[in-house]
Amino acid sequence: MRENRKENLVLANYKVESEAYQALSELKRDSANANYTVSQAMIVKRENGKLDALDGFINSATTEDDTWMGGLLGGLIGVLGGPIGVLLGSSFGMLVGGAVDAGELAGNASLLEKAGDCIADGETAIILLAQEDYETALTAKLNNFNVTITRMDAAEVAAEVEHAREVERQMAKEAREKLRAERTEAFKESVVKKREELKNWFAGLGK
Repeated sequence: MRENRKENLVLANYKVESEAYQALSELKRDSANANYTVSQAMIVKRENGKLDALDGFINSATTEDDTWMGGLLGGLIGVLGGPIGVLLGSSFGMLVGGAVDAGELAGNASLLEKAGDCIADGETAIILLAQEDYETALTAKLNNFNVTITRMDAAEVAAEVEHAREVERQMAKEAREKLRAERTEAFKESVVKKREELKNWFAGLGK
């Protein structure tokens, strides 16, 4: 592996969905050469705010060594399609509440926000992880179609995805604790109400 190669997460947005599938097929046929290596690629589509993976491939030559890269794509799609994806398009303070510091999340979510913004509702995109010598080679292959290309540092995205997943775990824990607290309070109120009803019922029997 040459030291000057850079690991990038590449988002390619297609105006025509069928062209995304054509591009994916071409990438699969030429996933590694002297200029770049594509570890994994997925076609995704956002509909009604939900991001779904439709198709993809893993470069068999990199499967053993780059398992974490495959996990990164899955993790990114999961984050963008989950509660954090909602947060990135809404108010951090309103939705995160006391689970995490909103300023911290906002400060560390810049690339996730960028990735989320790149895939608008109704749009189809290819998300891929590539190690590149020169960006021009992969860009030229993707540019065979009507496409908009965005690159991000894969290591930074990986760190943000890991952070976002931890935030999701904290949010889930906070929600469970809140539900338990509310359920306990409601139960206590129910006991008081039932006790009063029973007393009234027995009082009526003695009349």
